Amino acid sequence: MNDLLLLPQPRQVERLTSACVLKPDCLILLDSAIPQQLRFAALRVQLALRQHADLAWAIVASAATPLDQIGLILRVAPSRVTQPQGYELAIEPDRITIEAHDAVGVFYGVCTLIQLLETRGSTTLPGLHISDWPDFSVRGVMLDISRDKVPTLETTQALIDRLASWKINQFQLYTEHTFAYRRHPEVWARASPFTGEEILELDAYCRERHIELVPNQNSFGHMHRWFELSQYASLAEAPDGFDFPWGVHSTGPFSLNPLDPGSLALVTDLFDELLPHFKSQLLNVGCDETFDLGQGRSRAECARVGAGRVYLDYLLKVYEAVKARGHTMQFWGDIIVQYPELISELPKDAIALEWGYEAQHPFDERGWQFAQAGLPFYVCPGTSSWNSLGGRTSNALGNLQSAAKHGLKHGAMGYLNTDWGDNGHWQTLPISYLGLGLGAAYSWSWEANRAADVPRVISQFAFDDPTGNFGRVAYDLGEVYRTLDLEPHNSSVLFWMLQWPLPEVREGYRETVPPERLHAALAAIEHALAPLNETQSRRTDAAVLRREFELAARMLRHAAQRGLFAIGAPTRSAAELDRDLREIMAEYQHVWRLRNRSGGLGDSVARLERSWRDYAV
Repeated sequence: MNDLLLLPQPRQVERLTSACVLKPDCLILLDSAIPQQLRFAALRVQLALRQHADLAWAIVASAATPLDQIGLILRVAPSRVTQPQGYELAIEPDRITIEAHDAVGVFYGVCTLIQLLETRGSTTLPGLHISDWPDFSVRGVMLDISRDKVPTLETTQALIDRLASWKINQFQLYTEHTFAYRRHPEVWARASPFTGEEILELDAYCRERHIELVPNQNSFGHMHRWFELSQYASLAEAPDGFDFPWGVHSTGPFSLNPLDPGSLALVTDLFDELLPHFKSQLLNVGCDETFDLGQGRSRAECARVGAGRVYLDYLLKVYEAVKARGHTMQFWGDIIVQYPELISELPKDAIALEWGYEAQHPFDERGWQFAQAGLPFYVCPGTSSWNSLGGRTSNALGNLQSAAKHGLKHGAMGYLNTDWGDNGHWQTLPISYLGLGLGAAYSWSWEANRAADVPRVISQFAFDDPTGNFGRVAYDLGEVYRTLDLEPHNSSVLFWMLQWPLPEVREGYRETVPPERLHAALAAIEHALAPLNETQSRRTDAAVLRREFELAARMLRHAAQRGLFAIGAPTRSAAELDRDLREIMAEYQHVWRLRNRSGGLGDSVARLERSWRDYAV
């Protein structure tokens, strides 16, 4: 059914010969033993009928209502729809019926109906029978709020509304130091964190939309913000610095010392303050990228029993602390897969999060490892937005598709799509929409969505633009990275050309990126941005969206021109580059504040300022 545009695309659709003409003054019937569970879904479709069909349909819960007055039935019928979260949507000449296994299935049926109303914009809907249910019982999104950018509550709620419409049912805020811990105020003093009150509000907001807000607090690596303060410095594994696996030396600490009892005491103290704000019984403890393990205070013990054993022993202590608090532990699986002989020792009620962000990430191999050990796991791809400025479209689609395909193959219980903010969180939020939308589609039904018309579907359902132009801009701007014929791991060349000092750009790319490739990138940027003035977004923030894409394009453009300057083929002088980057920094700060809190902005802009100082004239 090529004319049926939905996100996600349902798995089974049958077209009927007769259309459905929606009539005025009909009723929405809640047919359930507990009709209150369906009220929010009914309110959503009631609003959509008013907005897109100019119809005012009242909501009732009485089965005594005359049938000829009912325009829409929302019914919980587990005996008819056997798949959890599944629904049947029948759009027939006389009325619309949504039957579902449970209340969340009714909500998902309503989400599909609302999308049909949005795309049709009239009182006539095509006659359809849709049977639909998810591939993965858990379909989540994790948003990084610890690498400088902390969104406002309003921004976060708007994103959650969008994700809920795509049938996402889990949401996490990746936290290192950006929850307002009352017992640790110094660590978040400049970060504009989420407060306990805000999390309580957000938790209720998510639950109403059938989304589980999962607490997330890294508990081993990525603790460097804490070690900047003297009262936590003694807990560091490598206080004098360490070497990253890729050869770069860090002058400061990164991970907790797993042998110090104070490390576990700190993280359990954080759990005790954080967890009461969430209804969820899950807890993501992180414990990823412990690069410095064995390079400092645990060196002797790692030499004696092995770094894998030291890591696992600490992880098991964290597990016991989580379990003692009545929660189930999620943890990133990148360290334990390096020691496959230890995977079987993990408790079978812990959940491994198998993450990887390249199109060729070995989800197949890693999924097999966890499945063989009988350990529940999620596949965790990403949006490919970070370290890119404008996204990496082809990589994102390959990564997201591979996670769905191989997660299904090996019985993954969940699919957690991640959106990170490494190195200053320079990308604007809409750069991530393409990856977020397609991740939702692939995790709902891989087969039904694998051939989706990406620009068209993202334009319609991420940007509310029926012309397809917004989706085309997002897609093509995310392909600019490929014009350089060089794809560094988890990043793009243009990102590093803007972030690195000029001598490093010269040294790193003079021999590998010829000037003609940078000129091709400049042309690709202009081509990608050209449809922006033809967009017709109905979103209330449409002007902000355009401004965010213009900023991303300008940063990409400056990066290419900076690269040409660095490798000795300049098209702009140092003075011109100086002026351009000063203007970019001013716009960057303004755009940041449109969706995000001020905490972290100074750190993020400082990275641009370092590059700007290279142009001193």
